[in-house]
Amino acid sequence: MNDGELTGQVRTHIADVADPQCSLHALVVAPFLSLRRAALADGFDPVPQSSFRDFSRQLTIWNGKFSGARPMLDAAGLPLDARDLTPPERIDAIMLWSALPGASRHHWGTDIDLIDRQAVAPGYRIQLTPEEFAPGGPFAALAEWLEANAARFGFFRPFRGELSGVRPEPWHFSFAPVAENARRSLSPAVLHKAIAAAPLLGKDEVLERLDALHARYVAAIDWP
Repeated sequence: MNDGELTGQVRTHIADVADPQCSLHALVVAPFLSLRRAALADGFDPVPQSSFRDFSRQLTIWNGKFSGARPMLDAAGLPLDARDLTPPERIDAIMLWSALPGASRHHWGTDIDLIDRQAVAPGYRIQLTPEEFAPGGPFAALAEWLEANAARFGFFRPFRGELSGVRPEPWHFSFAPVAENARRSLSPAVLHKAIAAAPLLGKDEVLERLDALHARYVAAIDWP
């Protein structure tokens, strides 16, 4: 991938899928559909809640959280008030659950947030919380199936709460053969260039700490 693809500023690497509706790296479409066919055969209907996400969308999420316009959570998943936090504290809190614009793995089209569509009751609001994927949650069975089978199709969970600074995300799966090349290519210098040109709230503090943030939240993953 080139720098624009790595940072979500262009989508020349992305292909749109009609069923289920999502956008993925061109080399990820076939492996994902193979995984999906196997899951369907076992009684699940895995669909992406999120697939490719561009820089602009990630910037909207970041600025909304930094400003307090969008909900922000602590490490335990409890609400935080941005007004009570210093800029460095806001950055640390956001990055527990959300990536910096330019640094989201969703920019690569290799990563998907999966839920089981057939397990969603009418009127149920999907939140993508760990509790939904834990025993007793609506997506617990799918989580168990993916844990046992995702690797056969090249997918793994990059955020397990072990090495990465990102909190555990049992819904988040990544296609390793493409994502690993992207992760190694997304250097602090590439990320700095993308962020420096953007209207990012807290930009000065982010750029000052960028090497450390990159090491903790981008380079460090739970692999495999």
